[in-house]
Amino acid sequence: MFRGTVRERKAKRDVSENQSIFVDGEWRSAASGATREILDPADAQPFALIAEGGTQDADAAVAAARRAFDEGTWPATPVAERAALLRRVADLLVRDREKIGLLESRDAGKTVEEGRVDVDCVADAFRYFADLVVGEGGGRVVDAGSDEIHSVVVHEPVGVCSLITPWNYPLLQASWKVAPALAAGNTFVIKPSEITPLTTVVLIELLAEAGLPAGVANIVTGPGHTVGARLAEHPDVDLVSFTGGLISGTKVAQAAAADVKKIALELGGKNPNVVFADSCETEEGFDTAVDQALNAAFIHSGQVCSAGARLIVEESVRERFVAELARRAERIRLGRGTEDGVECGPLVSAQQRDKTESYVASALTEGAVLRSGGKRPEPSEVRPADGYFYEPTVLDQCHREMRVVREEVFGPVLTVETFRTEDEAVALANDTEYGLAGAVWTADAGRARRVAGRLRHGTVWINDFHPYLPQAEWGGFGKSGIGRELGPAGLAEYRETKHVYQNLAPKPVRWFAG
Repeated sequence: MFRGTVRERKAKRDVSENQSIFVDGEWRSAASGATREILDPADAQPFALIAEGGTQDADAAVAAARRAFDEGTWPATPVAERAALLRRVADLLVRDREKIGLLESRDAGKTVEEGRVDVDCVADAFRYFADLVVGEGGGRVVDAGSDEIHSVVVHEPVGVCSLITPWNYPLLQASWKVAPALAAGNTFVIKPSEITPLTTVVLIELLAEAGLPAGVANIVTGPGHTVGARLAEHPDVDLVSFTGGLISGTKVAQAAAADVKKIALELGGKNPNVVFADSCETEEGFDTAVDQALNAAFIHSGQVCSAGARLIVEESVRERFVAELARRAERIRLGRGTEDGVECGPLVSAQQRDKTESYVASALTEGAVLRSGGKRPEPSEVRPADGYFYEPTVLDQCHREMRVVREEVFGPVLTVETFRTEDEAVALANDTEYGLAGAVWTADAGRARRVAGRLRHGTVWINDFHPYLPQAEWGGFGKSGIGRELGPAGLAEYRETKHVYQNLAPKPVRWFAG
């Protein structure tokens, strides 16, 4: 129904005109004419120029999304057609995998292979939500106890959604919001991080190419304190979904509270990786636990909300474990993510590197022992001198009062704490304001189940770290946020539940005498 019309009028983005704002089916520059340079974190050199939107652009985008929801066809489009569009987007992502993976590498600083994997995961998310909505029935029938009553619970789209995404996984985090929002029949305005907006712009291009009606998907590139703040407080927005830091998340919640908007917040974590000695009794077990501890802490230079930044290891194996961990951390190959053989890229910005340095300095002042890293690496052919590189850092003999243990660093820093008993391990793992994710390593199946059951974290891995499934919910306890992404609950975030009660044989009640 809508595909032919949209494809005929689909706007083309003019890169030379800095048209990274997409409103009502048309690419445009910022209303103010402002622009922003996007820097490659590997050498701090600009490689792209985008529009620096403001509140006027945000208002225009919300107005377009409001019209598309209230007057457009998308909310009433049959589920099968919405699902078909999501699958077309997945196919386009696969088609452009190499180009998008490279762009994500340059924009966010991760390796090209990490960028490619992100694209694969985004395609999986679009396919999952397409399958999920198609597989649903027509609502839940409620037994009212009478053949004369038909009662059903149905789910409807929330309306206009503000989607605000972080800089560390720009495309992936966008897909976790965009795919369920569209599957449920909503319209949206997305604001990517001003540091890493490029692959989100590409995603909007693919949505338009797939045939999404004008006004359903809108993007405004610009700062959080202007564009993001306006999207959170706008009275015509029905839901705000935000992924980012705790301080910004609380501001979003406060702004949304005035209109009692629905909110979904994913605000990071300080995630424990608990290693029991029995997991290291064999050489293979020891090697695996050490290898996974490295992956947990240093993938994407530790710039991961679920990073296993707190290693909590049983005292009897601590010295051997930490020594080997530090030895391998020193061998991680740092460099520009587009270079062959590089295993870990730079931090995303000078600010993030400076923040990481300050946490390491405070930890050393508070008594931590540096086992590896702790400084900027020497420049090389694959590590330009101006890049935002920082060595993978292992800090031993840490304790819970240290800032580096309690606060989210979002850099390649691993702290080491020790325990003697299972109860002590659980107490340490749960001693955090956050509760996003955690892991337990043990050869004892009973202990694995006990500890996993006691950990107050939204995802718990047993003898693994980092994998997620689009069909399983993602989110955290405590200050890690509100709500869930992915899985059936991730779709439910973008819906309102309505009870429709039909009396098939109406007659007077005679409550009042008349």
